[in-house]
Amino acid sequence: MSNFKLPKFANEDEEAKWWYENRELISDEFQKAAKEGRLRTGGIRRLFAEKGIPFPETKATPTPTTTIRLDPDDIAKARMQAAERGLRYQTYLKMIIHEALRKAEEEKKSAAA
Repeated sequence: MSNFKLPKFANEDEEAKWWYENRELISDEFQKAAKEGRLRTGGIRRLFAEKGIPFPETKATPTPTTTIRLDPDDIAKARMQAAERGLRYQTYLKMIIHEALRKAEEEKKSAAA
C-alpha cells in the first residue's frame, strides 16, 4: 500500500501546478498500484459509495444522440483544434455547433428588430 496523499489546494492554478510538477510521482504511484493489483474501474460514484457518502443524483434530461456524416478532413481538423484546447473532438464539435446556432439566432433577432 502507498502512503500517497493528495494535498489540499487553494485554487485551480495551484492544483494544476502541483499535478504538472508531480507527474512522475503520479506515474510511479500508478505503476506501483498496477503491480500490486490495486487498480479498479469506476468513477466518482464508486468513490462516494466506498466512503459511505450519498451521491447527489441529478434529474437532468439525457442528451439525445445524433449521428451526422462529416468529411474526414473536417474531422481531422476538429481533432487537431480540439487537442490544442485540451478537449475531445466530439465535445469541441458540439461547442462549435452550439455557438453557430446561438449566433444565427442572434442575427435573426437583430434582423427582425
